Amino acid sequence: MRGILIGGALAFLLSFFLTPAFIKFLARRGYGQQIRDDGPKTHHVKRGTPTMGGAVLIFAALAGYFASHLATNVPITTSALLVIGLIIGLGAVGFLDDWLKVVKQRSLGLRAREKLLGQAIVAGAFGYLATRFPDEIGNTPLSLYLSTVRDTTIKLGLVLVIVWAIILVLGTSNGVNLTDGLDGLATGAAIMSFLAFVLIGVWKFGQRCEIVVTNCYNARDPLDMAVLAASLAGACAGFLWWNASPARIFMGDTGSLALGGALAGLAMTLRTELLLIPIGGLFVIITLSVIIQTTYFKLSGGKRVFKMAPLQHHFELMGWGEVTIVIRFWIIAGLSVAAGLGLFYAQWVVA
Repeated sequence: MRGILIGGALAFLLSFFLTPAFIKFLARRGYGQQIRDDGPKTHHVKRGTPTMGGAVLIFAALAGYFASHLATNVPITTSALLVIGLIIGLGAVGFLDDWLKVVKQRSLGLRAREKLLGQAIVAGAFGYLATRFPDEIGNTPLSLYLSTVRDTTIKLGLVLVIVWAIILVLGTSNGVNLTDGLDGLATGAAIMSFLAFVLIGVWKFGQRCEIVVTNCYNARDPLDMAVLAASLAGACAGFLWWNASPARIFMGDTGSLALGGALAGLAMTLRTELLLIPIGGLFVIITLSVIIQTTYFKLSGGKRVFKMAPLQHHFELMGWGEVTIVIRFWIIAGLSVAAGLGLFYAQWVVA
């Protein structure tokens, strides 16, 4: 339990104090955000704001996690290393996208297919490796069974598990990426989601089948996943200080793809895959708004459901202030996380 506090606190401090130094580094080199010309006109003032802040966010989270293990002398688990590999891999794809935007001075970096392919390769590798490395009682980081709050009786098998891992990672990482359109919006929502996984990891550790006979949980390394989730939440909190409106730095695809991958990795290793839908409810809603807009636009011959997608830009064009949208969307994120935790604990109570 000390590891959770140490990891979260150190990640927060590193993110809080390193981010302004990183802002100066990026500003000196002119590594600023490019803004879409077809986006809300109010965003044009953000042109040139330092981007790729996700790099310092990832560093702070991982440094906090590893330092907590040094401080507590607790072994690092395979599950955490695999999720860390997923975070770094997706962060690298996002960094390449951000770098191309900066170098080519345009709002688009990698082509959509290239980005999706990179994400799929990283996710597929995670899905395959996570079905290996059983512990002494046979639990692997990723189960071959579909999970809600714990494993169900629906067996997917190796191939479908890998495909499922790719779908979860692509959906979640791109969901966070789409949400990262207003100052602090994705960062604040991610903090709430990571804290939910801290609670789930701690609870599953206390109710694991090695020590509880009935109504127990099988997960390979639940407590260590809670430590990693706390480190990610702490790093996001420190970064949010500088990312809140008016943002002095953006996380870019480097951060958004990595954070989304982290959420998917935590959900899979904690055997709560479908619970990711309510816990990441805001990301789901915003992703659905893009799917609805795109589908209706094609089927109707150019008509739109929203003034603009993703959803937060629709409300901008309706005249809502940016801070108002962010706070109200945070409320939605908080309610979604509360619903997810409610479903988790309700299942344990009634089981």
